[in-house]
Amino acid sequence: MPTLESVIDGVLITELRQILDDRGAVLHMLRRDSTEFTEFGECYFSEVFPGVIKAWKRHRYQTQNLAVPVGRILIVIYDDRPNSISCGQVQAIELGRPNDYLRLQIPPGLWFGFSCISDIPAILANCADIPHDPSESDVLPVNDPRIQYNWKN
Repeated sequence: MPTLESVIDGVLITELRQILDDRGAVLHMLRRDSTEFTEFGECYFSEVFPGVIKAWKRHRYQTQNLAVPVGRILIVIYDDRPNSISCGQVQAIELGRPNDYLRLQIPPGLWFGFSCISDIPAILANCADIPHDPSESDVLPVNDPRIQYNWKN
């Protein structure tokens, strides 16, 4: 599947396959023969209610592979890695069907947060490369001044 441009170094945005017919849809997310696949750690789903913001989180070791099969989510990524060519950049990406059924791969070291922007609860799927370990991640409050992003836009 085609990969789209990202302003954040190391972030991959990939169009995902949808097989649609009059009975429903099959929604692909990640295959082990995909060039972006590294390892399987765990797969989980987060339900996000309309208007809710979950931010900010940074994993030190875990890679996120995110897709939104139900509803719509705005994901914001901030790069504060000192040696990154995109240090200081912020990128907002909308995920959800039908037009933005994408996989967003976020490598370790980047801050990210998300908000449900649909009128219905959204489901965010994550197929991470290592199992969740709370000791390998950092959190900041949604309004932390180090990340210049206005969630109310």
